[in-house]
Parts: sequence; C-alpha cells; structure tokens
Amino acid sequence: MIKFKIISKLKKIFKNLYWFFNYLKYKIIVGLVLSILVGLLDGLGLAMFMPLLGMVNGDSSLASNGSGNIRFLINFLEDINVSLSLENVLLFILFFFTLKGIANYFSHIYRVFLQQELIRKIRLLMLKSLNNVTFNFFINSDPGRIQNTMTGEVDRIQQAYNTYFQAVEQVILVLVYMTFAFLIDSQFAVLIFFGGILSNFMYKFVYKRTKGASIKLTVDSNLFQGKVIQYVANFKYLRATGLTDIFSKRLETIIFKIESSRKKIGSLGAILHGTREPLMMLVVTLVILIQVNYLNGSLGPILISLLFFYRALTALTQMQNAWNRFLGVSGSLDNLQNFQISITQNHENFGNYKFQTLVKDICIENLSFSYGDNQILNKINLSVVKNQSIAIVGESGSGKTTLVNLICGLHPVSEGEITIDGKKLNSFDRAYFQKRIGYITQEPVIFNDSIFNNVTCWADRNKRNEKKCMEAIKKASLSQFVLNSSEGIDTMLGNNGINLSGGQKQRISIARELYKDIDILILDEATSALDSETELIIKENIDSLKGKYTIIVIAHRLSTIKNMDNIIILEKGKIIGNGNFDSLQKSSKKFNKMVQLQEVSSL
Repeated sequence: MIKFKIISKLKKIFKNLYWFFNYLKYKIIVGLVLSILVGLLDGLGLAMFMPLLGMVNGDSSLASNGSGNIRFLINFLEDINVSLSLENVLLFILFFFTLKGIANYFSHIYRVFLQQELIRKIRLLMLKSLNNVTFNFFINSDPGRIQNTMTGEVDRIQQAYNTYFQAVEQVILVLVYMTFAFLIDSQFAVLIFFGGILSNFMYKFVYKRTKGASIKLTVDSNLFQGKVIQYVANFKYLRATGLTDIFSKRLETIIFKIESSRKKIGSLGAILHGTREPLMMLVVTLVILIQVNYLNGSLGPILISLLFFYRALTALTQMQNAWNRFLGVSGSLDNLQNFQISITQNHENFGNYKFQTLVKDICIENLSFSYGDNQILNKINLSVVKNQSIAIVGESGSGKTTLVNLICGLHPVSEGEITIDGKKLNSFDRAYFQKRIGYITQEPVIFNDSIFNNVTCWADRNKRNEKKCMEAIKKASLSQFVLNSSEGIDTMLGNNGINLSGGQKQRISIARELYKDIDILILDEATSALDSETELIIKENIDSLKGKYTIIVIAHRLSTIKNMDNIIILEKGKIIGNGNFDSLQKSSKKFNKMVQLQEVSSL
C-alpha cells in the first residue's frame, strides 16, 4: 500500500516533467546539466574554505589535507604542484566562483530560450488543434474556457514552467550541497537532512490549500472570460436598455472571487516565506548542540559543513517557495492539459483528396442525421447540379441549417452519403473543399478591421488585389458606401461592424464571398433581418449571381427565392416537396399556404 502511494506520488510529480519534455525533448536535459554544473562549481569553491579555515585556526591538518572525503581536491592541487598558500587558496576560490557565475548566466539564458520555445509551441499546437476540432465539439464548448485557455492560461503556463524548473534546479543544488556536507561530516549532514525533512512535512497543508485555490482561480477565470465575451458582444443592447450596471455586477462578483483566490495563494506563500528560515535555523541550532555536546563532533568540520548546509537551506527554501508558486498556477496547467486532451479526442477526421473545383454536381443519398436521440434529418435524397440555384424552406427545426452544415462538411456524414462529382465528401481534405465555399449568414461576420481586409480576408495589398476588391464591392452594390467612407477601403468597421446598418453588413459579407474564388455560395437566412428596400437590393445581388455559382439559399421570406431553379420543402427532417416557385404553388398546399400567409403579412 505504501509502495503504491509512493509510486502514485512520483507519477504525479513527474507527470508535469514528462509533459514539458514532450515539447522540449532533450533540451531540458541540457538545462538540468547546467544546473548541476552551477552546484558543483559552487561546492568546489566552498570546499576551498576548509584549508582556509585551517590556516586561520593554525590547524595544519586542515590546511594541508582537508577533511573528510573532500581531501581529493587538496590532493589534486598538490599533484599539480600548487602549494596551499593563502594567495593560492583565495585564487582558487575566486576561480571556482567565477566559473559558477558564467555557468549560472548560461543556465538562465538557456531557460529563457526554452521558455520562449515552449510557449510558442503550445500556442501553435493549440491553434492547429482548435482548427481541426469537430464543429459539434466547438459549438458545445464554453467560449470563456476556450478564450481563457488560449490567452490567460498560456501566460500562466509560462509561470508554471519557470517555477517548476526553479524548484527542480533548487532540488539539484540541495543534493549537491548535501553531498559535499556529507563528505565533510556525515553525522552532522544526516542529522540536518532528517531535520529538514521533518520541517518540510509541516508545510504540507500549505501546498494542499494552494493547489485548491489555484484550481478555483482557473474555474473563475474561465467563467469571467465567458461573461466578458457576452458583455462585449451584447454591449449595444445592454447600453440601450440600461442593463450595463446589472451585467457589470455579475462581472464584479466573479472579479471578487478571482482576487480572493489570488489573495489566498499570496497569503499561503507568505507563510512559507516568513517561517521557513527561522524554523530551519532552529533545526540547525539543535543539531549543532547535539553534535558537539553528545556526539563529540569537531567544530571546524561542522562549520564548513554548516556552510554547505546553509547553501542547501537557501536552495531548499527557494525550492519550497518556487514549488508553492508552481502550485499557485498548477490549476492552469491542469486545465490546459485537460483541454488539449479534449480537443485531441474530438479531432475531425477527413480524407486526403485535394478538391479543386466543382465539375458536375452534389448528390445526397439517404442522408440521416441525429443529435443524440433527436433525429434531425431522415433519409434525404437530393441532387444539386453545378451552377444551379436551390432554396430550402421549412419551419424552424425542420433541419434546413443542419442539411447545409453537412454539405459544408461542418458535421461528418455518418448515415447515408454526400458525394461531390461522384467522390464521397468524407474523402476530401476539409480545408481544400471548404475554401471553395462562400457562406453568408443572418448575422454577418464583420471583423474589427478595414473594409479591404474584411472583403479580402487580409490578402496582400497590391494593385491586383485592390482592383479585385473593388470589383467585388461593386457586385455587392457597396460602391457608394465605400465612396462616402472617410478612408475609402481603408475605413475601419469597428467591433462586429457596430457602426454599420444591417444591409451594409450583409453587403460586406457578399463582397467577401464574391472576392474569393468559390464554387458554392450558401446564404442562410441572409435577408430575414433586413428592411424591404435592402432585402430587394440583396435579392437583386443574388439573382445576378445565378448561373455563375452553385447557390443554396435557406429562406423564410419567400419573396427572395422566386427565381430559384429549385425549391426544397423540409418538414421534420424529410423532403415533402420540390420544384420551382410556380409549380410548388400548384402542387403543394403547404407551400401555397406559406405564400398566402406572407402576402397577407406584407400588406
């Protein structure tokens, strides 16, 4: 049972070392070797104080032969014909400590290098992993956790790395110093060692409470980030309706919780910082009294051994403080590790076929799809010929958006088949296929950037791309807006296009898709939030694109789809009718009723 607990404890401790090793590989070992070198050089420099002490006390045996098992150093100096004069001893002390300073410099520089490489690799790997995560996982994830993990948590990982390896470095120094102390006076070193171990157990409760506070800090930070995202996204509504104070109080509550956790971590660290050295010196005092009065120890070797021990004490204190600081941010490390496992387990699997362009058609055969036990689509069969325009209509929850999401590759096809020019959709490289898709939603995506970057998606700024951008703007009936803007295509659009009207946002979205080299253009409720005049302009834009792209439109407003080549009616996940506008009015009572209701509501 005890053996199992020890193994479990070691696995837990070295789990983080293994995690860091996965990113930095054997570069970590170089850093540890440098730390060992620092300790050895410091130990050799301190060992030279033994003959120096002998000179001061007039003890020729100390001056010439050293003491304990470190006389190998004195023997080495004698072998190379270096006399143990005061000048020579002082020169060697200076020599060893100079080398130690150089090694210490390179050790710290190397640690900074490893830290930068670690954080860079973590950020790049997380970004790449998030790009490949399943759409279903993403939409069901906490956006606050994603943002906090990608930003604040990664910064705290930097602290975790620093404090973890500071602790490891100090452990190495403790071992080196205790080895030298043992070589000089083994009895004294053993007593001190066990005294230090006993005092360390007294702080176990501090470590446990620090770890708990760190986990709570991470949970509250994730929650805070989620609320901030909502606050920024809905600021206009909150301000217009006088709800900013109410929402702010929710944020204030979380802020107090976060700072309470930080305060707790800091207070626990202060306990370690304030009591560690007095407690350890109490141990030293008791051990010296026992060694001299009861074990007939010699004070000279004890003093040199004590010098090593004091170094070890300092290293031990710094190790414990560093470890406590590590525990203070270890919640972030646990969160990041768990987040990485989650996104790895929910990685999207796609084929390797490099899609070039749509040649013939999109075919859907016996396609069914469910969210858990809730079936959304039931045996859909549909064919969309290249450059054909189709519309999908139906009540909310009928499966319109889910069908489009499947065509886009946002959800994997699990039952039935979607083929593009005869090849299964799941066999395509997702990135190549989706770059050929234009997607315009009811809530247009507007970046806090210039018109040019919004339309071109940050293309290189040159004459060719500027001309192409202006052509897309013209096709989207946006030319007048750009001409009236203060900075032309360099005009900044603000957070989510806050200063734009709904119609202007939609036209920016249309211009963006027209700028891209696409085959399929999807419009998901693109006009439902617009006024009649703007809707008419967007409808004319769409009609002008007929025959140039394969167009799929999801619409509630039937006036926008009168000219579609084919209209699909979905009900409870099934196709219950299809045809052009006029034929459906005659053949489908449901569609005819929809037309009549909308005509009544428009009067």
